[in-house]
Amino acid sequence: MTPLVENNSSLYTIAKKSNEHESKDSSGMWHCSRIPLCPQMPPFLVVQLNVGGILYTTTLGTLQKVPGSKLAEMFSNPCKVCRDAEDRFFIDRPGACFGPILDYLRSGQVPTQRVEDVYREAQFYDLQPLLRLLEDTPQMFGEQVARRQFVLRVPSYNENLELLVRLARAEAMAARRSVVLVCAVHTDQDLAFCVQSLRNLENCQRSVVKFGPWKAAPDDDDLLDCVLMDIRAQGYQVTRKPSTEKAVQAKASSYFHTFLFTWWFCLQFWNFPSPVSISNKLPLESSSGATLSTTARLLASAPQFPLVNLPSLL
Repeated sequence: MTPLVENNSSLYTIAKKSNEHESKDSSGMWHCSRIPLCPQMPPFLVVQLNVGGILYTTTLGTLQKVPGSKLAEMFSNPCKVCRDAEDRFFIDRPGACFGPILDYLRSGQVPTQRVEDVYREAQFYDLQPLLRLLEDTPQMFGEQVARRQFVLRVPSYNENLELLVRLARAEAMAARRSVVLVCAVHTDQDLAFCVQSLRNLENCQRSVVKFGPWKAAPDDDDLLDCVLMDIRAQGYQVTRKPSTEKAVQAKASSYFHTFLFTWWFCLQFWNFPSPVSISNKLPLESSSGATLSTTARLLASAPQFPLVNLPSLL
């Protein structure tokens, strides 16, 4: 069978190899999820996509809506696009972020949720109009225009950030925590207050990472917050506090800070109520009917310790 699809008096022939490739939906529209497509396929043809394991249905024209984008390029010759086991088009990217991108291509709707994740995917698909719209959202404007532009004005910011992490990792051998000393000086005058302290630290063979001076309005606290954000964004558990180094002079103490990296944690019950205060509220028996000890009753009341995981305490 060879169905014909008409669009503005132009006829397109969709070749079918066998009946198993033919499929119509309730409206009578032909689908191409199991049809080998060619570059001449009409833009209104319905296609099924598997993006990172999540299925989407749209038209070829929607995918080609932004000329010059990687998505339009991929589907300008759909025969070259990968297929999954069900012969659907397969794109090996995060599937959850493709939905907002598809909504934009369909209706021009700008995503408001998971903006940074969608922005990264829009970069991959090279959707320049969407990228510009996302950069104007409050979430991206604050990051891309305000904070990023600030750190670009801090000399050697990225290099110092990398050095800070390297020092922390070097001190992590057989240790639970690493401490790295940071000096943040906004102006040349601030640096002058710290010169002697920096020399003292050097004489003590104490490593210190120095940020600044820089020519921008944000102060040293803003800079340290940026450093903290960027390190945490890499997945590290880190906090900061004022330094108590003895080699640092009193007049320079406000410019020195300690960054504390924690490499592992133990399970604890913080602010857990006493056994006496909650004894009447705890279960007396397990689901099997066995009487529980006081310890088992306490642990059973914590959601992370269900009764079925406490056989040794019964």
